[in-house]
Amino acid sequence: MTAYLIRRLLLVFPTLFGIIAINFVVVQFAPGGPVEQMMAEMRGKGDLSSRMGSASSEFGNTGAYRGARGLDPHIVADIKKMFGFDKPPLTRFLDMVGGYLRFDFGRSFFRDQSVVQLILQKMPVSISLGLWSTLLVYFISIPLGIAKAVRNGSRFDLASSAVVLTGYAIPSFLFAILLVVLFAGGSYFHWFPLRGLTSDGAAQWSLPARIADYGWHMVLPTIAVVAGGFASLTMLTKNCFLEEVGKQYTVTARAKGANERRVLYGHVFRNAMLLVVAGFPQAFIGILFTSALLVEIVFSLDGLGLLGFQSAIQRDYPVMFGTLYIFTLLGLLMQIIGDMLYTIVDPRIDFEARR
Repeated sequence: MTAYLIRRLLLVFPTLFGIIAINFVVVQFAPGGPVEQMMAEMRGKGDLSSRMGSASSEFGNTGAYRGARGLDPHIVADIKKMFGFDKPPLTRFLDMVGGYLRFDFGRSFFRDQSVVQLILQKMPVSISLGLWSTLLVYFISIPLGIAKAVRNGSRFDLASSAVVLTGYAIPSFLFAILLVVLFAGGSYFHWFPLRGLTSDGAAQWSLPARIADYGWHMVLPTIAVVAGGFASLTMLTKNCFLEEVGKQYTVTARAKGANERRVLYGHVFRNAMLLVVAGFPQAFIGILFTSALLVEIVFSLDGLGLLGFQSAIQRDYPVMFGTLYIFTLLGLLMQIIGDMLYTIVDPRIDFEARR
């Protein structure tokens, strides 16, 4: 297992490099970059001070707006230099990779902060939503999947399947909008807050009051993510149990006089839960980086999802690539942790033997 783990860790670096390289090449052909946005705004406003701040002092008398003739070439060159686009693409890519090896992601183009500071500020919100949602998905899906397997074909199975299919069919962000309309002052009730994770002035409250306020703000976003995420895990749990229940060892256990509860939880549970439990890291990453993204936007949660969305709209490339790097790194590490959980849940699994 140690040699397998070392190989997987070594594969992280070329995988990261490949993903960043592909996305860097794609971005080079995407229109509407920061330089184009700056030039378009300057043509519309006719002045430099609105967006370039202190950098405008470097332009001197060459920064006069020339109306229909467009911008002065010196100003265009200064804009490219300010954003680092005066260098060839390969040089910029190598500089970016060198910084990423030191976890130096540069500074945001449009925010007066480093990318690391922005990520550290936003990450607790996304991790909080992703963690609670994943735990609730597992706490709901595993018992429900077992109950459906035990009662396969019954009225309970059919009724719960209708609920599961409804949850699978409705995207999380649409369910989030429905919750806002119903319970966050949209049209009916105003039982829960619409935005953020804390109320105004909550920092001055006592610890129990702050915890209660945090939980109050987390209710609707968590429900929105859970409603769209529990369906597939429920069906996976049911199918795993049904597959194991029909195997020879369960028939043998019953023939030896073991009661149904002992067969189910003493023999079937461990084998059926292998895929479900070992997939927890990947499920957490999936909820964190997909379902939670649009839910953060709907509820104005200032997390990584909202940050990534805004940076993509603004073409804030340092933030885009910085968040992509963090997302990819966490995803790769979680896959390795998932493999380790396989061996913990079932020690008979030997990845070295597979090689």
